[in-house]
Amino acid sequence: MDDRDWVLIEVETAGLSSPVVVEVAAQRMRGWAPQGPAWRRLINHGPDMNQDSSRIHGISRAVIERDGEAPSQVYAELAHYVSGLPLVAFDLSQVLHRALQPEWVRLNLPPVGGEGFCALRLAQRLLDPVPVVSGKLQTLRQYYRLPERTPASALGELETTVDLLSTVLQPLALRRGLHDWQAVCEHAQATWYPSRLAFGEFKGRHFREALTDPALHAWLEWLAGSGSPRSANMGRWYLAQLAEPAPEMDDAIAQMEALATRGAQGEPTVAAAPVQAGALVFVKPEVEELKALIASARVRLADLEARYTQERHDVEVTQARLFGLLRPHYQQRDRLRLLVSYRRQYLDALMYDGEDAAEAVAQQCQEAWQQSDAEYEQVAFEAAEQKALPEDEARELKSLWRKLVRLFHPDRFAHDAAKLAIFQQLTSEINRARDSGDVQRLREIAQDPNAFLLKQGWGHLDFTDSIEAASLRKLFETLQLQIVLVLDALNELRRDTRYELHRLSQERVGYLEDVARAHAEALDEEIASLAVESGALSEEIEMLTGRPAPGALL
Repeated sequence: MDDRDWVLIEVETAGLSSPVVVEVAAQRMRGWAPQGPAWRRLINHGPDMNQDSSRIHGISRAVIERDGEAPSQVYAELAHYVSGLPLVAFDLSQVLHRALQPEWVRLNLPPVGGEGFCALRLAQRLLDPVPVVSGKLQTLRQYYRLPERTPASALGELETTVDLLSTVLQPLALRRGLHDWQAVCEHAQATWYPSRLAFGEFKGRHFREALTDPALHAWLEWLAGSGSPRSANMGRWYLAQLAEPAPEMDDAIAQMEALATRGAQGEPTVAAAPVQAGALVFVKPEVEELKALIASARVRLADLEARYTQERHDVEVTQARLFGLLRPHYQQRDRLRLLVSYRRQYLDALMYDGEDAAEAVAQQCQEAWQQSDAEYEQVAFEAAEQKALPEDEARELKSLWRKLVRLFHPDRFAHDAAKLAIFQQLTSEINRARDSGDVQRLREIAQDPNAFLLKQGWGHLDFTDSIEAASLRKLFETLQLQIVLVLDALNELRRDTRYELHRLSQERVGYLEDVARAHAEALDEEIASLAVESGALSEEIEMLTGRPAPGALL
């Protein structure tokens, strides 16, 4: 790879149903290292731009109109920068096949460069069993604690991909003997499936456990015999891998960056021996080394779980406050919606099926109205229960999660269906308590997991760590998997508009009340319109029947 030139590329898209590229960033590479400064341009499509979007991936329309250049000019400059070299992107299908190539066709422009490899596909293979199938580059950045780059931009994504390639993927590629461009491309394009099964009754199990588990082996044989070519190819691939010797050590275990002492993106510092960012390879990790890895991974997972629990709870508290401000408007709006809907149904029944059928509709309306009111009462009760966590409980969260993360080891129960079912019930209950901010429930489970299990009538589990290296390796993999999943969940939470509402309401005094007033005005307009329609339907019912609309329809 060292003497091969190629170009890493990234885009941001927005607007029409077919992606319209508004930012292009590129970086010439030689081997695994960047060569010279990155190239970046904004594109102003003029009237072709979606006029309804005021912001495009953090880039305002004003910036696009001020700094953007015509598409033909930008792509001519890109062609000069690329000079016919192969293009690589983190998600090559999205960047090249679904964004750039259709745009070049739409604009009647010649294609730029050749096609290289997909960095996402390469990462999936080199980092397995760390799950990266979701293709979330920022989750990988946080997982490996790579630097935060230019936020919300193609340039930032490009810079993060450079960091991932040079710091994390390069040493793992060399470890696998991928020394030249062709070998890297072939490895990225080769047929591959995750080591841990992604679906089915054995979801989460490592496929090599089929060597000692007849039920899992039979399932892979069943998959290989499937009538679906895609499923059959997957099954046959797993069976073929079983016939090959297992690697002496999974490359993902070499991702020692999980032990880094420096925090990133607000993560607390982990108390452990300093290591560099990226991948540090140990040829034969012994039991004590694995125990150290596990201890560090548990600390990191506990910190992430505590942060997610706290932030999700904060969001729910803000939503509860907003509901309290808007409940009368929402409830009146929904009552009128029901009224209009059932008055229409009443008239249809009256005209085509007679008064008895119409009276049945009136009764259904009454019942629906009562159910709606009951649901509002329940939501109001739950909202009233949403309180900001006191400081002592907020501090306690981290301590609770340090106890709870010791339970994450489903591999321990993989060969016992009954025990695995109990473990899954317990995990579901922990996740439910986490997502609802039920600190008391988390406290009860953390204090004595088996006492909690017995109280539920679920049975008993052994949570002690085995000292066998193989078992510890599985535990370490499980913890890494859980770290990635929590990072994903935390990132999804922070992308939610409800999180943005909470953040702004904390930063600006009276912001939540202003938002509520704006919503209330819109709801009141809808209420007024529904009231007019409801009144007209009531008059029609009275005209046809000669009497007022039935009580439930007043």
